[in-house]
Amino acid sequence: KALNDKFTAYPGMRAFSSRGSIISSNDGGTRSVNLDITGPEFGPIYETAFAAYQRAQQVFDGPQVQSDPPSLTLGQPLVELRPDWERIAELGLTAEEFGYAAAALIDGVFVDEFFLADDKIDIFLYSTAGSAQELGDVGHLPMHTPQGAVVPLGAIAEIVQTVDTDTIRRVSGQRTVTLNIIPPRSVALETAVGIVQTDVIEHLQDTGAVPPGVVLDISGASDQLQVTREALSGNYVVAVLLCYLLLVAIFSHWGYPLLIMTTVPLGIAGGIAGLWLLNAVGTQLPHLGFAAIRQSFDMITMLGFLTLVGTVVNNPILIVDRALHNLRVAGLGVKEAVREALESRLRPIVMTTVTTICGLSPLVFIPGAGTELYRGVGAIVLFGLFFATLVTLIFLPALLIEVLGWRVRQVGAVAAVPDVPSTRQLELVSKRSWERS
Repeated sequence: KALNDKFTAYPGMRAFSSRGSIISSNDGGTRSVNLDITGPEFGPIYETAFAAYQRAQQVFDGPQVQSDPPSLTLGQPLVELRPDWERIAELGLTAEEFGYAAAALIDGVFVDEFFLADDKIDIFLYSTAGSAQELGDVGHLPMHTPQGAVVPLGAIAEIVQTVDTDTIRRVSGQRTVTLNIIPPRSVALETAVGIVQTDVIEHLQDTGAVPPGVVLDISGASDQLQVTREALSGNYVVAVLLCYLLLVAIFSHWGYPLLIMTTVPLGIAGGIAGLWLLNAVGTQLPHLGFAAIRQSFDMITMLGFLTLVGTVVNNPILIVDRALHNLRVAGLGVKEAVREALESRLRPIVMTTVTTICGLSPLVFIPGAGTELYRGVGAIVLFGLFFATLVTLIFLPALLIEVLGWRVRQVGAVAAVPDVPSTRQLELVSKRSWERS
């Protein structure tokens, strides 16, 4: 911002600065919406690009807009030779012969290569005037025809002085001008793509600011957003499936892991709610004298949901495994088994949750250099784990009592594992031994 304010103070100067990306070669980083403007002629392309630039400045509050090529005006002097094809055909010249002869008379033309030992020497053909001739003399250059006549170049071609660009950029073979539009940090990338599509592209088309033959298309990080979203969606399904199959292998049962997996969607809901709460409260911190905290829902933040899949299931595993042990080994009732499991596993659950939250809190709540990169992942994991822990301690025991109680009623009392003394039996044996002593 300081650099932009410095350079925009000069009349007629456009300033552009952006935060680069370590995972993308895109000029604007992972938040750039690239607007490609293509067409057959540079004049209409540059007119449309300048109109799109002005419109982007209006619909966004302080955006960063850069163009490629950097200039949005055609200021490079250009001389065009516009052949009179009927006259050229009368003289027996072809288009290739005319172009080759005109290039040789003006700038010189490549003929062939000459190899001298290991050195390659390019051979060019020039006129007697060479490249030092004046622009006004181009029309008087002699053009020899196959019929043996010599005519001045100006008699068979019109010489027009115009302006053009000093840089020709092509995308998929089409002449293109690209606008890198980076919205403010308060605007999410997906929202910015929608604004560019509706308030920039469609507005210019509806107002007739887009000439015939000119095409506007969105590319850049916005395209990568859709591809990444589809890839993460598929990977997320695979991660959930693998986590479930791993729990099935651990418990040797298809049903009990489903109880544990119920915490996954609830943890995701907690991560989304926590990210919203972080943005709602973080934007008010400047009024209290603190640095503002705001985290958009970007592509890196989405990775936090993959991390949650393997994190939120740890605490439910402890309770479900202990409750099943109490039923099968200790011979306790359903409610007693779940109550004892919750009491015995409360300490390790709280310890692991508190250490994780304390470890992630500086990344999420303390702004600093580099924290903006992984703050989204940290916020999703922190709030998701915190909410999932509350669910594990409140919702999961009630659900576990209902499911295990239904199973006991359907199958009957759960027998203790043979040859394995229960906790109650061990207590009775210890009590009798103490009384005898």
